[in-house]
Amino acid sequence: MDTNDRTDLVNLAKYAEQSERYEDMVEFMGKLALHDIELTVEERNLFSVAFKNVVGARRNAWRTTSTMISKLQDEGKFQEEATRIAAVYQKEIETELEEMCNNMIALLDEHLIPHSSQDDALVFMKKMKGDYHRYLSECFEGDKRREVVKKSQEAYEKAKEQSDAALATTHPIRLGLALNFSVFYYEINNEPKQACRIAKQAFDDAICDLDQLGDDSYKDSTLIMQLLRDNLTLWTSEQGGENEEQDD
Repeated sequence: MDTNDRTDLVNLAKYAEQSERYEDMVEFMGKLALHDIELTVEERNLFSVAFKNVVGARRNAWRTTSTMISKLQDEGKFQEEATRIAAVYQKEIETELEEMCNNMIALLDEHLIPHSSQDDALVFMKKMKGDYHRYLSECFEGDKRREVVKKSQEAYEKAKEQSDAALATTHPIRLGLALNFSVFYYEINNEPKQACRIAKQAFDDAICDLDQLGDDSYKDSTLIMQLLRDNLTLWTSEQGGENEEQDD
């Protein structure tokens, strides 16, 4: 649908979400971002949901094909052609993933962050910038990976600095940032001690201030606190095996 009206775009994004047409949702919220306005809480959540779903599908597809390629390689020369085909397909998925992440990051840098004035909105946007650089680092290698890892860490650090200064310890955006930043250290930087330090500090601080938690954010905050605790339990466990950390 060809429209650029703010209300129309928001309503269309809602319809697209209900219909699970997330590609359309990205299109509508991308158009809204180009308005160079400060998004409402509802609008920025729609923006986040849209990109999280389309990028999340590609992340899962990339991981699945990566597992398939590893299995084919283990079978040796009998699967050389199948391995080659799977690798080409994975590269196509990676290209889509890279394009979508870069689109999101450009919208954040050029339109959303410059037009956000509230602390919670700025932390939310900077956290997303860290997230989408992190997603790129999952499939990149070499210098290309090092570059996006650096940018991811810088975005998370800027978000954390503002979060620590301006948001309550129980604020769901502050807790979500701590959750994802700790996952970054554990999965991407391979620094489990720092990951545990960030997650534990956020959890302990929120527990101390739990009586200040308002009814409007109680459900979101306590859910993220549970995820922080789950990751801490997982990371400090002495049991082996592969596990998948949870992020926001």
